[in-house]
Amino acid sequence: MEDKRIVKTKRSLKAAMTEMLAVEDFEHISITALCRKADVSRITFYSHYNDKYALLDDIFNDMLCAGTKDYYRRQSENNPSHRLAAGYVNMLDSILELYYDRFDFFQHTNPERNPYLASRFYSIVLETVETHTLHVKKRLRLKYSPKKIAGFVCFGILGFVNEAHKEKIPLDEIRKEARQLLTDLLRSGVLTESETGKQA
Repeated sequence: MEDKRIVKTKRSLKAAMTEMLAVEDFEHISITALCRKADVSRITFYSHYNDKYALLDDIFNDMLCAGTKDYYRRQSENNPSHRLAAGYVNMLDSILELYYDRFDFFQHTNPERNPYLASRFYSIVLETVETHTLHVKKRLRLKYSPKKIAGFVCFGILGFVNEAHKEKIPLDEIRKEARQLLTDLLRSGVLTESETGKQA
């Protein structure tokens, strides 16, 4: 377990990064300005991170850990029989919960303004969905590779959420519609060679 002072320093740097993203794009944030905002010396910064990309990776890793923990909790509580649709819906709910819980950060993952952040965010979501799909593959015969399915699901989820934001749809409605769309897709049997309706 990390020393409390280290945890506090890292927390300050992560908060400073999030605050600075509200006023400028990631590429133009300097280590000097970041340290000034966090009230941390450059020497201290470099004792924890090689560069601002490493700090950003640490922010994403924190979120990945939180999202993974939430997903396993949901699976344990409401999908002990590992039904196909329920598993993907739990994953969707974990992603959306984290996305909105940390919207102060995720609102800056726009690919036009911050392509690196958008790329990292997409990679993490893709990896999460692919990992879940690999578990599904152990029980069901898939028509497509886990990577292809993950790519399809991820682009679909992110596109759906982005378009819903543009239409100013409330969070609860976005979640409800996204869950229904994903469930309908999975129950249709288009991803598996087995009778998914029984397992969904």
